Amino acid sequence: MIWYEDEVHQLEKKAQSIAGVTNRTVFYGSSSIRMWNTLDHDFAGKPVLNFGFGGSTLAACGWFFERLVVPLQPRSIVFYAGDNDLGDGRHAEEVYLFFCALIAKMQGLLPDVPFSFVAIKPSPARWHIINNIRFANHLIRQKIEKLPGYQYVDIYTPMLDAGGHPRWELFESDGLHLSRKGYALWQQILLQHPGIF
Repeated sequence: MIWYEDEVHQLEKKAQSIAGVTNRTVFYGSSSIRMWNTLDHDFAGKPVLNFGFGGSTLAACGWFFERLVVPLQPRSIVFYAGDNDLGDGRHAEEVYLFFCALIAKMQGLLPDVPFSFVAIKPSPARWHIINNIRFANHLIRQKIEKLPGYQYVDIYTPMLDAGGHPRWELFESDGLHLSRKGYALWQQILLQHPGIF
């Protein structure tokens, strides 16, 4: 986890600079969150905070949870990660266990805070592991369905075309990170889910 320390330290400084400002919807997770540069504009009038850090795995998000998320005293959490774990060769079952460990921390430290898991996206660059992505999403969704106050946000299905393949216009040229159209789709979907804001 040492390679995340510089960026995590910067986020800790950011948290200190807004100490006392609570009741925000905190977006937490990997680069799909961190690179959402229009987050404030896309959810104008809603108190949101971007606490993504680049390249992070679901395991790393759990590791740094106490340092980064708990001090913010969020009103709700929107979470995206798991993509990089699978890209690094982790199995879907491992990602599921990392998710369960994060949820255990949530329930112990922020028991009344609503939690929204954004499904792992079907990116063209990782199409070769799409079965693992589907299975990880399936396992996590099953877990969430048993947890009051938690919800699964299905961005996976709307990011596929009629033939069941990724919609290229939703991605940057690397086939991994979201384009402006991709973020616009996520915005639209998240606004339809109750309890986030």
